[in-house]
Formats: sequence, structure tokens, C-alpha cells
Amino acid sequence: MTAQSQSALNKLNKEALSYMPAHADPNAIKEILQNYTVDPAWQRDLYQYLHAHPELSMQEKNTHARILKELERFDCRVIAPIGGYGIVAVFHNGEPTHGSAGPTVLFRADFDGLPVTETTGAPYASTDTATRDDGTVTGLMHACGHDMHVTALLGLCDIMDNNREHWSGTFVALFQPGEEIGRGATAMITDRLTDRIPRPDICLGQHVMPGRAGQVQTKPGPQFAACDSIRIRIPGRGAHGSMPHAAVDPTYTVAHIILRLQGIVGREVAPKDFAVVSVGQVNAGMTNNIIPDHAELVVNCRFYNDTVKHKVYEAIQRVVIAECEASGIKEEPYFEYFAHGELLDNDRGAFMTVRSTFDEVFGPDSVDSEPSTVSEDFPNIPLAFGVPYVFWLIGSTPRTVWDKAVAEDRVITDVPVNHMPTFLPEYEPTVYAATNAAAAAVLTYLAHPLDRQP
Repeated sequence: MTAQSQSALNKLNKEALSYMPAHADPNAIKEILQNYTVDPAWQRDLYQYLHAHPELSMQEKNTHARILKELERFDCRVIAPIGGYGIVAVFHNGEPTHGSAGPTVLFRADFDGLPVTETTGAPYASTDTATRDDGTVTGLMHACGHDMHVTALLGLCDIMDNNREHWSGTFVALFQPGEEIGRGATAMITDRLTDRIPRPDICLGQHVMPGRAGQVQTKPGPQFAACDSIRIRIPGRGAHGSMPHAAVDPTYTVAHIILRLQGIVGREVAPKDFAVVSVGQVNAGMTNNIIPDHAELVVNCRFYNDTVKHKVYEAIQRVVIAECEASGIKEEPYFEYFAHGELLDNDRGAFMTVRSTFDEVFGPDSVDSEPSTVSEDFPNIPLAFGVPYVFWLIGSTPRTVWDKAVAEDRVITDVPVNHMPTFLPEYEPTVYAATNAAAAAVLTYLAHPLDRQP
């Protein structure tokens, strides 16, 4: 996104928020949540089923069916499928005044799993497998917490459906496939999402992460990094392995490129700025005694602002082109940018509004989050509507484990993180925080404020 388009979006965000009715009293929201409890047996059974039966991105047929079945419990309009296996449930409430009963709030949860073989030892651990396109078999696991996201959002649907006397407006529950491969949000948008559902005034979302279980972690501005992958094809000239003098060896060139790429962040990016340049794949040749005629590497990059991003991309191209020239390669290298992820950049005003509710509802467990270098496709949805958003983190690590690791400076080695085969949120505090944080944020905009009491 250009600086000009970001400025225009910020202006649009402020205008959208300015038209929204007064926000609800955080203490009133706290009372609503204290006086209503989602059926714990239903929610636990749902979570354990989802955890035991993950499905790969854009292949979530059974998860899609289970979500549709659960939505039959509620008085809502279901729109599905959208973008493959995407689902939207729309809850309207209240008599329209001046064309609307209140604002429209969208909350999103993703639901795809990962090709990881689970080793948590949980009694409900996944033993499911899938066959990849190349014929190999992989274990399947909800190693990123998407099962918890769906459980919390369905719990939120239950809260909204059974507490209609406390709110008015439109609540939109969006269940998204394919987040892990960065395609799900775009697929739903391409399938006319913005034309098929009510336009939200604000979008909300959350993600379980390592951290003290039950803590709700928020911050304004960048929360998750923007990302791109770059596929770089290095041309060369092949020859028999016994005659390197007759070749222009692309593997030698790639080796130099990899070394030089590591210097870009350390020597060209200011210490106050953030950037990641990681080489994820290197491919060259098919046999032991032939120097290949080309090589390929795939680089993954992450940033918190466009200025640094453009500087790093210019440096990557400069290094690659220079190393090719130094090796005597006449043909131009090829660059392909893919797997783009937008910067997840929380609107400051919306953050302050939601954070005040979190502080009241969760007390000392409402804490500041740190920016993370991971990426998400959630921002594509509010960007498609041109509305502000807030996205926060839910701690999921048993507190004794987390506190001990912090005290001993062993968080990296002792705390399982998302995508590891040992990652398993502590259920009770995590599901409580995720469900109630979702409800608290939505009710911040939809619960009756003092000047809108029925």
C-alpha cells in the first residue's frame, strides 16, 4: 500500500468511526459477561472435535460442515459458501432508526490446520493424515490455534444470540478458510464478500499465541509484520561435473548471494527499524555429476513499514544482479514476488476504545502486547471494506511454564510456539479469555450505551 492510499484509508477510518453511536459503558459490558456463561460442555466438546480433526488450507470440507451445523443453534442468516469453504453468519437485532438499529461489527476467525504430526500427548490429539500432491503422507494438526479461534467465535455467537436485550445493530461472524497459505481472505473477497454481507463499521479478530494463559494482549499500530516471498532464478551454463571451467556455475553464484543477503539487514537497515530477510529454499541440479544450468532460491521478507521494505527490496535486487555480473552471467536473473501479507496495523482510536473495555473486563490480565514478526491475512478483509480494525493476542501457555521460562531466560527453548508439534493452548483460561475478549470487543460497539437504552 502506498503512503497516499494509507493516508486516505486513515481519513476514511476516522470518518467511519465518527458516525458510530456512543460506545457502551465497559462496566455494563463486564456485568453482561459475568451474568451469562456459555455452556462449557458444549464448548469443550466442540473444541476437542475441531482439534482432533484438522484439515489443510482450502480443503476444510468437514470443518465447514461442522460450523454450519453449530450455527443452526442460533437465530441468524447464514451465507455460505464464500471463497471455497468460507462462512458468514449475520445477526440483526433491534428496530431500525434512520435506516439502522446500530452499527455493524464483524468478527473473524480462521479454521484451517497444518501439515504437522502432533506430539502433544493430549487425549484429543489429532491422528488424522493427508496425502500431499506429491504422494507423500503427512500428519495433520491444529498447531496454530485456529480450533480455539472457531470455538471462541461460536461462543461469541452464543453470547450475542442469548443476550439480545443488551445490544442492537448487526453482528457479523466470519469464518475464514485458508489463512495458513495466505489465500483464504482473498478468496472470500474475490467471491464478492463485500457485496454479499452487510458492510461493517469495524472489523475485529484475535490470535492465540505463547504468553501467560488467559492474558489479553493489545497494542496500537503494527501488531504483525507485512511479508512477501521472492522467488529468484539465477541463470547459468551447465556442463559435466568434471569440467567446471566450461560452465558458468549458478550454485557458486547463489552461495555468494546468500552470504551477501545476510548483510542487508545488518548493514543497510537502521538499528531502530525492523526487517527480516531469510532464505527458505535453495534448489539446483538433479544429479551428482552435472553442473546445472540454473539455480533458484526463495527469500522471505518481513517489515513494519513500506519505506524499509522498498529499501530492502532494492538492495536484494542490487546484490543478485551484481553477483550474477561478477560470475560472468549474461542473462538477467528473474524475480517473482508472491505470498504477500499486508501489515497488520491496528487503528489507534479503535484500539483505545476496545482497550478500555478489556481493562475493565480482564483487570490485570489486560496487558500490552509486543509486535510480532509473524504475518496474517486478516487485514485484507477490513481493507476490502475500507474500515478500521483491531486485532489482539490471547496468551495460551500455562502460567507456571511461562513464568519459569521467563525467570530462567529460556522462553525460546522451553515454551512451545505456534506451528510446533507440541503447541497446545491451556484450555480453560485460553477459551475463557478468547470468548470473553471477543464478546467484550463486539459489545463495546453494539451494547446499549447510556444514551441509547431501550
